[in-house]
Amino acid sequence: MKTLYIECKMGVAGDMLCAALLELCEDRERVLRKLEDMGIPGVTFSLLKSEKCGITGSHLEVKVNGEEEESIDVDGHEHDHGGHHHHAHDHDSDHHHDHGADHHHGHHHHRGLTDIENIVNSLKADDEVKSDIMDIYKLIAEAESKVHGREVSEIHFHEVGSMDAVADIAATCFIIHELKPDKVIASPIHVGSGQVKCAHGILPVPAPATAFLLRGIPSYSKDVKGELCTPTGAAIVKFFATKFGPQPVMSVEKIGYGMGKKDFPQANCVRVMLGDTTAFDDVCASENKAFCIDESSSLQSMDISDEEINSTPTDTITELVCNLDDMTPERIGFATERLMEEGAVDVFTTPIGMKKNRPGIMLTVLCRESMKDDLVRSIFKYTTTIGIRESICKRYILNRDEKKIKTPEGDIRVKCVYGYGTHREKQEYDDLARIARQKGTSIK
Repeated sequence: MKTLYIECKMGVAGDMLCAALLELCEDRERVLRKLEDMGIPGVTFSLLKSEKCGITGSHLEVKVNGEEEESIDVDGHEHDHGGHHHHAHDHDSDHHHDHGADHHHGHHHHRGLTDIENIVNSLKADDEVKSDIMDIYKLIAEAESKVHGREVSEIHFHEVGSMDAVADIAATCFIIHELKPDKVIASPIHVGSGQVKCAHGILPVPAPATAFLLRGIPSYSKDVKGELCTPTGAAIVKFFATKFGPQPVMSVEKIGYGMGKKDFPQANCVRVMLGDTTAFDDVCASENKAFCIDESSSLQSMDISDEEINSTPTDTITELVCNLDDMTPERIGFATERLMEEGAVDVFTTPIGMKKNRPGIMLTVLCRESMKDDLVRSIFKYTTTIGIRESICKRYILNRDEKKIKTPEGDIRVKCVYGYGTHREKQEYDDLARIARQKGTSIK
């Protein structure tokens, strides 16, 4: 199986990932010409040689109307990084970022999702490439919406709406379609540390939108000061990668290095590897493998490190509870469905005995703190309760991931959970049911 592995030990930014992917292409000049032929307004691409810690790689230079963008650090010192930063704030890593402050002598475009869609629709590219570009922007829009408390339609992109950010995302999508990997796997992502200056002020690293995009993705912060993972980089990896973990057992055919501009004791780069995992798909013993038996007794495996298996993630959840003794089963069922549709993490009912010996139902709604007020209104709207109890609960949770396995009857999604010394996998019921109906067989 043709597998693309993205190594993010120094984070990930759109232009660095794009440069690394270009190094995997046989005829880079032809790909660069195709990128320019896409017709991104005012944009030109150049692939420049770069060296970090003795390793030779590439830096993707994107110019908009003949100029590159500049970066300003937290102290306000301007640096010519020779790159196209998507925002103007410090990054000690000198990654090319996507949510910063002033660009190009203060010229900065704030585009909404409709503006981005108009640009993308005008590109000379396959519909699949255009669709991927928009799906990545929708991920970013959702993150910005949650962070700023606004509807997606009200979101105006600052730095990720600039033309060089469009170029990063469009070019990456185009190149991945050129390479045609069967699956994409990424390492846990190093996010950096410290603070970052952006359009809204000085924020912690990772920036809020980046942190939202990284939900459910293994990430960590170590001793590098600065923002290593940008919103663009996070969104691209989140969209294309189906699994996160150490490099799988694979026969590597090509390696690419996409370089940042600043120097560190470790090489400031994104490394990508393209190779074949087919010969190793049936390997049944490895130090970096975790195994489980699924319900049909076939052996499934997923590359999970000991560190990930033994990770102990937690979060907090809001619990909203009310007692009901005068609603029909149909109305309770409808309320449960609507509450799930309107953003609840989970909704369930418990039979209880109430005053005057009345049988009743206790309705429990689990939700994120940001959704609490909306769901309180919905509970009052869809039920007959006159009071709701609230509790803030700490949860011990397992990391969750999803992969796909290919079968002659179509793809089957596999849910993977791991942490606290355990690892389990389960095939998606909806996919199994679809195939069972088509073939006239049982689920088993």
